[in-house]
Amino acid sequence: MRRLGFLAGLYLTVLSLAPASTLAGQEIKPFVRGSYQQIVSARQGKPFVINFWSLSCGYCKVELSMFKDLVRKYPQLDLVVVSTDAYEEMESVSGTLEIFSLGKSETWLFADSNTDRLRFEIDKRWYGELPRTYFFGADGKTGAFSGKLEQKDVEQWIKQQYGLR
Repeated sequence: MRRLGFLAGLYLTVLSLAPASTLAGQEIKPFVRGSYQQIVSARQGKPFVINFWSLSCGYCKVELSMFKDLVRKYPQLDLVVVSTDAYEEMESVSGTLEIFSLGKSETWLFADSNTDRLRFEIDKRWYGELPRTYFFGADGKTGAFSGKLEQKDVEQWIKQQYGLR
């Protein structure tokens, strides 16, 4: 049992040190334990959005299309997209992200086989339903939303957070 734990730890370490895949000059980072906190900590006091999606989720692709439009319209929008697909699906995830062309958005891909543990670390009340989006305000307030977002609501949040009219 001790050996299995050591091997699992070694595997995760190797994954986190492995070079991330690049997508038209943009890297896709491996999302492992601690990644969520890393994303949030790096943006403390700044507004941003984290969107969790999957290749098999129809509404996710609708949202990716919406976010494509929004990052073009509001280049100041700090968007992080995280695919909950298996790390072995990197090529398909990369191809999908290329289609949606999300600009300078930071991109991640689940790289831990224990997805329940990753979801629990993100949000103890999240059971894996997709799409799942988190809105982090500059004031520290956070909102979580499962399901398809309405573009007008997201635009309203962006305008409020970035002081736009």
